Amino acid sequence: MTQRFKVTLAYDGTNFAGFQSQPNQRTVQFVLEKAINKMSKKDEYITVYGSGRTDSGVHALGQVVHFDFPHPISAKGMLRGLNSMLPLDCEVVDCKIVPDDFHSRYTTHGKRYLYRVSRGEFVNPFKRLYTGHYKYPLDIEKIKEAMPDVEGTHDYSSFVASGSQAKSHVRTIYEAKVYEDKVNDEIIFEFYGNGFLYNQVRIMVATLLEIGNGKRPVHDFLRLYEVKDRSQARQTAPASGLYLKEVYYDEDDEKL
Repeated sequence: MTQRFKVTLAYDGTNFAGFQSQPNQRTVQFVLEKAINKMSKKDEYITVYGSGRTDSGVHALGQVVHFDFPHPISAKGMLRGLNSMLPLDCEVVDCKIVPDDFHSRYTTHGKRYLYRVSRGEFVNPFKRLYTGHYKYPLDIEKIKEAMPDVEGTHDYSSFVASGSQAKSHVRTIYEAKVYEDKVNDEIIFEFYGNGFLYNQVRIMVATLLEIGNGKRPVHDFLRLYEVKDRSQARQTAPASGLYLKEVYYDEDDEKL
């Protein structure tokens, strides 16, 4: 009799070619499945199902996966066993046994992403892999004024990279906020929505930075929704600043 496990992962995406398995590439899914199947010692291969993909260089504080394990083991035992075998840039931070109808991708209520922007004149060597960098002048008040335009249900066609396989570009963003971390000289963006398109957060961040720099009018998001033209959003912020912060399910309703 199998048990279904819900596992929450944190990982440094620097040396991963994204989450999803790819031929001859080191991915989060690959190293996790390798550890799980080593624990199982069964001929039948155990597949991990993620809440969604993260690209090469993108980090996670709370990526969620599920898998079915063929041996009786406690959630704590699974957590300890996996962490003893996973590489140092990937850690299981939470592990639960869940009902068989739980699915890390299809039962999610939404996701929260965080994006860190370093403000120094030059690239900090200790931040280069974990933040984006923007050395130009920024009016944070203009960015704050633009944030409500990001929220709501919109067609985000102007904010999706080529290569997206999504049938619809309509998504709902419940919360978009920006704040300054003056101690670390960073600007932090957070977005919570029901789902995100390929590179959507990184393109939105780049657009908001241009608003803060005066290269765009404050309410340019409203125009970009109408034109549905990726080329008019122009830039994409680097992968290094993006973090999948949290994935929400039924049991997380009280957090929302």
